[in-house]
Amino acid sequence: MDKKVKNHVKEYAIVNLETLNRLEDGATVSAETLVAAKIIKDVKSGVKVLANGELTAKKLTVKVAKVSAAAKAAIEAAGGSVEEA
Repeated sequence: MDKKVKNHVKEYAIVNLETLNRLEDGATVSAETLVAAKIIKDVKSGVKVLANGELTAKKLTVKVAKVSAAAKAAIEAAGGSVEEA
């Protein structure tokens, strides 16, 4: 009577810092805006921003599920802000 327990692992849509350069300066980055810009196809359990690549001095307001510490530092260094939902 061994029951298997499924781990409910959340899968995130991954977005790299360099990809955010496609957005306009002053833009608000959210799952909805990333889908509309065709940067991601599926939101999954949310969006996670990673620090791969370099963010050219753009002031972005990032409102996503997860942000790596290095990505958060880079966004804030460029004058942007981060809100994790």
